[in-house]
Formats: sequence, C-alpha cells, structure tokens
Amino acid sequence: MTREDFIRHVEGTQRAFRRYLVALCCGNSQLADDIAQESLIKAYLSINDFKNTEKFNSWIYRIGYNTFLNHTRKVKRFEGYEEAARISGSDFTDSSFRYQDLYSALDLLSPTERTSILLFYMEGYSVKEIAEIEEESQDAVKQHLSRGRKKLKKLIERM
Repeated sequence: MTREDFIRHVEGTQRAFRRYLVALCCGNSQLADDIAQESLIKAYLSINDFKNTEKFNSWIYRIGYNTFLNHTRKVKRFEGYEEAARISGSDFTDSSFRYQDLYSALDLLSPTERTSILLFYMEGYSVKEIAEIEEESQDAVKQHLSRGRKKLKKLIERM
C-alpha cells in the first residue's frame, strides 16, 4: 500500500473510526483522539505488511481496538464520587451530555462486550467482521453481543 492509498483510506474511514473510539472510550474524546492517533501511527508504520486493501476498515478497527485494550490494561481504574465529579466537570465527556447515560452504561460492560455492541449496532459490522477485528470466534462475538445486550438493558432500565 502506498502512502497516498493509506491517506485516502484513512480519510474515508476517519469519522466513523473516531465515532467508534469515542463510544468505546465512553465519551472521553481526548482519550479517543489519543488512541486514534496512536492507532494510525501503528497502521502507517506497518503499511508495507498490509496487502488486502478491501479489508482496510477491519484492519484499522482491529488496531484501534487493540490499542484501546492495551491502554485499559495500563490504566488503574478509580471509582468513587470524587473521581466522577472531577471527570464530569472536565472536558473528558461529551460537552452536550446527550449520551452520558449510554456512556455510563457502556463503561460497565467488558471491553469485548462494548466493542461487539458498538461495532454491530453503531458501525453496522457483521458478526464475521467483528470476529476478525476482535480476533475471536464468531460464537464468542455472538456471546459478547448477547451478554452485552442483557447487561445494557438492565443498566438502562435502572437509569
């Protein structure tokens, strides 16, 4: 893949990819931007190894997903009122707060459940494509979708 091909493909998927990452990061747009930037750098550095341009979107989403997982493994999660108040009073969250309840519910799902739900419902990927992105079996993705839907339903009913 040439540099120009890479740029053209990134331009074609950039908005959807960022939207996916913002949702995956539960509204933390700064973190989503960092993950997007790191993912695109990783992708660009390995474009010589990438041959199937028809699968560019799945490839870039997989890199983004893996970058997100690596980040979540490194970050120690703090829970409590003080942390929630600090985050909600900052620029980390969606400024309009339209999706804050959804982001809060998504944040309680496992990363694989959240990714499966977002890719299937928000981005319109098939179970087979999600399995490629997550490097899981199709049955595992179906299970993530099923569990994620059940958990989201319960969480949203409580809100």
